[in-house]
Amino acid sequence: QLQLVESGGGLVQPGGSLRLSCVASGPTYNYYATGWFRQAPGKEREGVSCISNSGASTNYVDSVKGRFQLSRDKAKNTVYLEMNNLKPEDTGVYYCAASEFFSRCLSTGDVHYWGKGTLVTVSS
Repeated sequence: QLQLVESGGGLVQPGGSLRLSCVASGPTYNYYATGWFRQAPGKEREGVSCISNSGASTNYVDSVKGRFQLSRDKAKNTVYLEMNNLKPEDTGVYYCAASEFFSRCLSTGDVHYWGKGTLVTVSS
């Protein structure tokens, strides 16, 4: 069974930066696309960014393009989400997720495994 553990969340001021990590354990992890989702209180969980199993391809929701950067370290079974120029609307619980197909990796319905989430709060 694939396990995903997020870390790196916390409180940051607007305009600041934060790096989230998703560490996976499981023999088939590198066959999955890995995505980051976030959910603010009272709102639907949305796909933020995802990366292919090879790490060669990435996708970002429009609201974070140019600010967030996703990378994958296969040797460490870790995906990193670099978040820059953070805005209050970026606040939420960020979840790491594994999906079979990169083309659907921003869809909650196609997620096979979820992490427990890490809270990111952007506030002055």
